[in-house]
Amino acid sequence: MTTGEKLKIQLTELSHNLWWAWNPHIIKLFRDLDPEGFRAANHNPIAVLAAFSPERFESLSHDATLRARVDSAHRELREYLGATRTWASINAGPLRVRPVAYFSAEFGIHESLPIYSGGLGVLAGDHLKSASDLGLPLVAVGLFYRESYFRQRIGRDGWQHAEYVRSPVELLPAEPARDPAGKPIIVEVPLSRETLLAQVWEIAVGRNKLLLLDTDVDGNSEENRQLAARLYFGDQRIRIRQELLLGIGGIRALRAAGIHWGGLHLNEGHSAFATLEYTRLLMELTGADFRTSAQEVAQSTVFTTHTPVDAGHDRFPPELVDDHLEPLRRSLGLSQHEFLGLGRIRPEDHREALCMTVLAFKMSRYANGVSALHGRITRKSWQVLWPHHREDEVPVGHITNGVHVRTWLAPAMQDLYAKHIGADWRDHLSDPHMWSRIDGVPDAELWETHRVLKAALVRFARRRVSEQRRRNEYPEEFVAAAGTALDPEVLTIGFARRFATYKRASLLFQDMGRLRKLLTDPKRPVQLMFSGKAHPADRPGQEVLRLVHEAALSPELRNNVIFVEDYDINVGRHLVQGVDVWLNNPRRPQEASGTSGQKVLLNGGLNMSVLDGWWAEAYDGLNGFAIGDGITHVSVEEQDRRDAASLYETLENVVVPLYYDRDETGVPRGWIERMKRTIRTLGWRFNTDRMVIDYANTCYLPAAGAKSCQMR
Repeated sequence: MTTGEKLKIQLTELSHNLWWAWNPHIIKLFRDLDPEGFRAANHNPIAVLAAFSPERFESLSHDATLRARVDSAHRELREYLGATRTWASINAGPLRVRPVAYFSAEFGIHESLPIYSGGLGVLAGDHLKSASDLGLPLVAVGLFYRESYFRQRIGRDGWQHAEYVRSPVELLPAEPARDPAGKPIIVEVPLSRETLLAQVWEIAVGRNKLLLLDTDVDGNSEENRQLAARLYFGDQRIRIRQELLLGIGGIRALRAAGIHWGGLHLNEGHSAFATLEYTRLLMELTGADFRTSAQEVAQSTVFTTHTPVDAGHDRFPPELVDDHLEPLRRSLGLSQHEFLGLGRIRPEDHREALCMTVLAFKMSRYANGVSALHGRITRKSWQVLWPHHREDEVPVGHITNGVHVRTWLAPAMQDLYAKHIGADWRDHLSDPHMWSRIDGVPDAELWETHRVLKAALVRFARRRVSEQRRRNEYPEEFVAAAGTALDPEVLTIGFARRFATYKRASLLFQDMGRLRKLLTDPKRPVQLMFSGKAHPADRPGQEVLRLVHEAALSPELRNNVIFVEDYDINVGRHLVQGVDVWLNNPRRPQEASGTSGQKVLLNGGLNMSVLDGWWAEAYDGLNGFAIGDGITHVSVEEQDRRDAASLYETLENVVVPLYYDRDETGVPRGWIERMKRTIRTLGWRFNTDRMVIDYANTCYLPAAGAKSCQMR
């Protein structure tokens, strides 16, 4: 074997385990191989390596420094995968033989694997990463979207256009999943009039694996081949078939792979059909009836609901359910009325649709919201399912979401933490004492690190916006303006998320005169950076996006407001690492949790948010800024007016003065005091290591029969 061949094998192994995606020095290794190619490939190392000839590998192998870096990275991966002393090995040993089966409709692990749309998928991806870091055995199940969610393009008229790009499977870290005999797994999902086939792909995510079901296989009709091509598209008929594929197909994929799970975790109601297929399987294996088997499944099922918005709960009319689930219903021995009743609030109402959230609640023993406030809202909203319980007795708890620290923390901040907090800081992410060491970081050093990150964000935004304006053939003056927009020394506020109307992206634009004065103040200017997508079917959300985009092009604001199109993990990473303030102003209480602001706080940015979701339990008056006082008005218009007024007043009287209050050396001491307090009080609480440990102790171990515990 030549040195070039050895180098290729090592780099290929590194690129095919997504562990590299949360290790900055490995990312830098791949980037250094071909900086332009790495950027052009959306940071996909497999695509970069695929373009290298044998001669190129041989040439690279003559670089002794590069060989040493590759050897070190490869050894680190082997040691990571082979580690025997992890948190889970000590605290969650039974899960080693009975892993958690984690179902989700999307997974946002890295931008080069585009099988996610937004927050739900990114949360699922962060969950997988922390489970791997903790050594917690988990097998994830999802769908393989060959065309993913859409690529966003904003036309010159400001309207969003959706483009779909097909991902070549050979350029993804996916291998055919195989059964214990080594045969590629193809699962069958029986529908009322046909059988749906799906190939199963396997992706390594650190120590754990992700199984993805793909319907683009021979034997399927053309319609079914395209069934799993796109995420969150199509009518109810497509959605129910996708959710049947995820739930029923997912259980069958696990079984075909020889995986004996100890419990199911349903990340949102999309995968609730998994509980019915699991029940059918238990009936087949044990000979027990439906009721007995369903109770057993419920005892080992965890359900996390993520939305208090009614439209976020999938509902399917009875005739559509009958048309697709008759084989499953018959195998469970249930009548149509009994079967549909599993997903109804009022089983006796023959007109009521089957709700996937209701089905998930009824078929799970452990149910939770994703913040303290969301848990309370969920108990209130769904108390009807437990009519003999008081609201506070409804068996729904909460586990507040977190974020995966190593994914979202800028490398420069990681180096700062290692220097001042301790070389082993990554091993103590849930320890408040460890995070308190941030007070020992010199103010000037923390501020300079932040300034470097903000300068990088400005360069990124200028490049991206220049490219999008050039592509749309804007006049040269607009292209040139994008290249000089923004100032690294100016107070920078970021807003990036899905452009659903309740998230109120345009709240800051209610009083344009007041906003214009705020942004263009010659002594204390402010600049805004926006990004985000509206669902292709959400016309009102697209209208909000158009209004924001127009403001970014207006002559008086185009140097102070910018919109970065095609929001994804890469754009989000730049924003959360570089902004001074993260703006979040949904209509309370419609934000279940939100996690983007948690990514910001890790990097020293400050949150300015409505007291909703995670911020309602995080804000202490000195670790960021609040919009409003947490009181909601019955009139949406009045609530919007009040929140807009609070937003302007807080910016004008608190945020802007504090940011520009500098000492004789130019350092904003008061601002940095809040930065440190944010990191000290919130870093240990809002990370996925803490979150996954909570799930393990409160849900996974009891669900696997390894621990007696009731979730509240």
